[in-house]
Amino acid sequence: MKRRFFSTTALALGALAAASALPSWAQPQPQLQPSGRIGSLMQISVVDRGTGAELPLYFHRGEYWVAGRPGARYAIRARNAMGERVMAVMSVDGVNVVTGETAGVGQNGYVYGPRERSDITGWRKSDSQIAAFEFAAAGNSYASRTGRPDDVGVIGVAMFRERVAEPPPPPPVAPVTPYPRRDEYGERERRSESSSMGDARAKSAPAESAAAAEAPAGRLARPAPSLGTAHGRRETSYVGKTTFERAQSSPDEVVRIRYDSRENLVAAGVIPVPPPPPRWPRPTGPSAFPGSDTGYVPDPPPRY
Repeated sequence: MKRRFFSTTALALGALAAASALPSWAQPQPQLQPSGRIGSLMQISVVDRGTGAELPLYFHRGEYWVAGRPGARYAIRARNAMGERVMAVMSVDGVNVVTGETAGVGQNGYVYGPRERSDITGWRKSDSQIAAFEFAAAGNSYASRTGRPDDVGVIGVAMFRERVAEPPPPPPVAPVTPYPRRDEYGERERRSESSSMGDARAKSAPAESAAAAEAPAGRLARPAPSLGTAHGRRETSYVGKTTFERAQSSPDEVVRIRYDSRENLVAAGVIPVPPPPPRWPRPTGPSAFPGSDTGYVPDPPPRY
């Protein structure tokens, strides 16, 4: 059975109640994306709303990272790269951004039309309002304040393709009966039927394309991040409703982006810091440039 959903302006929100299944986590690509976007079904990026710029993504030890500034508002920007509708179930700090539930891939999400782009700017409060996403201390994050601090510091997007109705089968064709023929002696004989070819092979339904990787066996060992996402000020953001039937219960793609302050990411080696410029070694013996006075060559003192 189908559930109905919301959306922002032209963007529709939708989902279908699907059987629970383990998410298939998309493997990140081992490079820094210059444009700050990742994903194939949809291109996902994080936008600083103060400047309008997409924040650069850093790839470090199998994870994508983005640096946030405490107090800055941000948005999750998603672009549908497909010529069909795609649903994106989004989570921040392990919380569904639409329903406020502890995030699961079978929950409600935003439905994007073909080639559509939209910024998700906050926690959905109603059909017309959101509470802005805002970088804040981990203890002031919405997840921590609602008793769910374990997954603070991560943004996730699970993407689903839509089930396409199969065309009706063509009408059956009546078999053609061959005419009998007579041999040279006038005796009537019928054409013998060809023998069947051994045992018929059983037709097996094609397996669904589950996303390849297994869910992580356990929680990643990591220090608690210093940044989380606060429940910011209320803003106007209109949403519509639609229905969406997933092609399969497990996501076709999952994107995960972790975040923290720039200072912490530099200290952890996520953001590379260029080495300081080399200093000229002070030579032994006389110096070629012992002073730094400017001007022209003065006259020498008089001889005695």
